[in-house]
Amino acid sequence: MVSAIALTLLSALPLFSAGRTEPSTSELSIAVFVPGVVSGSPVYEMLVAGAQNAVNEAVAAGTKVSLTVIEAGTRQADWGTKMVSTAAEGGYSLIITSNPAMPEIIEPITLLFPKQDFLVFDAKHEGNPAITTFRYNQREQAYISGYMAALVSSSSMTHANKAKKIGLIAGQEYPAMTEIILPAYTEGARAVDPSFEIDFRVVGNWYDASRGSDLARAMQNAGCDVIMPISGGANQGVIAAAKELSFYIAWFDDNGYGKAPSLVISSAIMAQEKLVHEQVAAYINGTLKKGVHTTVGMTDGYIAFVSEDERYIETVPLALRQQMKAMLARIADGSLALPSR
Repeated sequence: MVSAIALTLLSALPLFSAGRTEPSTSELSIAVFVPGVVSGSPVYEMLVAGAQNAVNEAVAAGTKVSLTVIEAGTRQADWGTKMVSTAAEGGYSLIITSNPAMPEIIEPITLLFPKQDFLVFDAKHEGNPAITTFRYNQREQAYISGYMAALVSSSSMTHANKAKKIGLIAGQEYPAMTEIILPAYTEGARAVDPSFEIDFRVVGNWYDASRGSDLARAMQNAGCDVIMPISGGANQGVIAAAKELSFYIAWFDDNGYGKAPSLVISSAIMAQEKLVHEQVAAYINGTLKKGVHTTVGMTDGYIAFVSEDERYIETVPLALRQQMKAMLARIADGSLALPSR
């Protein structure tokens, strides 16, 4: 069955078919297509940095390769037509992007531009030779976040309360969120105490900091003492509310301890910059395995919990850090298996 997104894009494709030129064979030209804006979004900042590092290394070694960054903005309805325009230019050897929604957007575009290579991170897609995807084991990432959130919520730390309730704020509902992240966050919390309740709320977009703040305030008022925001620019509103109301934050995707010192109690990171760097370098060198999907996780070195940061050590008591360390050791030695769903 062809999705509504695919039908909309397919109807627009003929408008871009004329005048397309093939990429130059003497120089690689790579585009980073950001479905949003770079500044303030850890996932996209790492995406651009990883690609730029790979290109810089290649140029230093004498390879002719250039990089262009295209910001598609925060309105998701525009991403498809902007991706069509990018592919229709015909000047890019490779288009890189990162978002779980992007493979569905790209799939119909490959019908008109079958020679265009796409490399998509933080997403899963199989069966199209033009689309190569890498997904992080977000079950591991969310589980360890939920585990630490519940440890803190159950503790005698200054801002913890007696309610067994923690929160998760998402920018939007999407399959990876509802099928992997939210269930795994709950799974981790209930490994500490089965009675934990998760308050899950949705901003409705990836930029509204005011809405993020309002949701966080309501959740804190409802008993949440730890909230994990995964809401793009709206995360800033959650941080502002935490500083004002003094609740704790579980941070996702990069090291967030500096965003609200003494209030950020965990940072479950994905090594997007490292993975992008490696895979873009492989493309430039001609060794990228195209058209396949790969899931990477903690044992591969692409999901981790930041435990050596001084702000984590200063904020979280030793006993809780030791419990967290023991749980992470169980994942590392295989006694706690959390395969990606």
